[in-house]
Amino acid sequence: MALIDVQGLTRSFRTYKKAPGFAGALKGLFHRDYETVFAVRDVSFRVEEGEFVGFLGPNGAGKTTTLKMLAGLLHPTSGTASVLGYVPWERADGYRRQFALLLGQKNQLWWDLPARDSLELNGRIYGLEPSVFERRVDEMGELLGVRDKLSTAVRELSLGERMKCELIAALLHEPRVLFLDEPTIGLDVVSQKVVRDFLREHNRRRKTTILLTSHYMADIQELCDRVVIIDRGTVFFDGRLAEILDRFAGFKIVSVTLEQASGFAAVPLAEWGEVLEQGPGMARLKVRRDLVIPTCKVLLDRLPVKDFAVEEVPIEEVIRQVFEAR
Repeated sequence: MALIDVQGLTRSFRTYKKAPGFAGALKGLFHRDYETVFAVRDVSFRVEEGEFVGFLGPNGAGKTTTLKMLAGLLHPTSGTASVLGYVPWERADGYRRQFALLLGQKNQLWWDLPARDSLELNGRIYGLEPSVFERRVDEMGELLGVRDKLSTAVRELSLGERMKCELIAALLHEPRVLFLDEPTIGLDVVSQKVVRDFLREHNRRRKTTILLTSHYMADIQELCDRVVIIDRGTVFFDGRLAEILDRFAGFKIVSVTLEQASGFAAVPLAEWGEVLEQGPGMARLKVRRDLVIPTCKVLLDRLPVKDFAVEEVPIEEVIRQVFEAR
């Protein structure tokens, strides 16, 4: 049985359509027109224990709404979901003690108090022994590089330091399921890497099942083998990350560096692909997948090649093209 089992999950909202201007406001006092908007529509997927799954989609696709339903914060309009054998929106005490939800743009730590005070409160709520609490805080604080910041008021911490402390608070009770919504948003590249390394190691050691949403494709590429892509409230892809390239990327990037700066005269590059970049002795081409081998053969046979590389199109570019085509 899957640890997370979502079947036909739907969440709709009834919204008021106000006519513009004063006349529209006056009309709204006596007669209102409403429309039904679907944030999530018939979403189904399963996640096994220990999986680290990326949950992708453009803004407004329904990702956060889905996570909130799985965390029990929202009731669905229809459909079913089971997490750890519980129905999330029933908010059973046994379920609340086994999952955590971390929203990258929301704070759970007390703004005016040192981070440790909020962590101690969480420890008391979850009934942690003092020795267990100290061990976990010290261990995670050391891994995240904020051990010496826990006595600082949260408002005085940098954004990266706050997010790391939020992670400690979310994982203090060692949940079996972790829902992460944009955990690296706004962080500098160093803090992003520290957070990614920490999450990867935590997943490996604790076998925590993690569902991650992020607009940073580096997060997804480094952490998730599998992705669920949602758009307009509906799942349209569920599979391995590598399958996205196979299914949606019809091109590869061919890079070539020559021994002489002016050596491209022997080959009209534009006939073999889209020239993305060209300079003295170097060029990058966007080549159709079925033409990669003949293109490579021509370049290697006709040019004084010093260095050569064939790469996949960046995954964020593939995802962007997929969404634009829908």
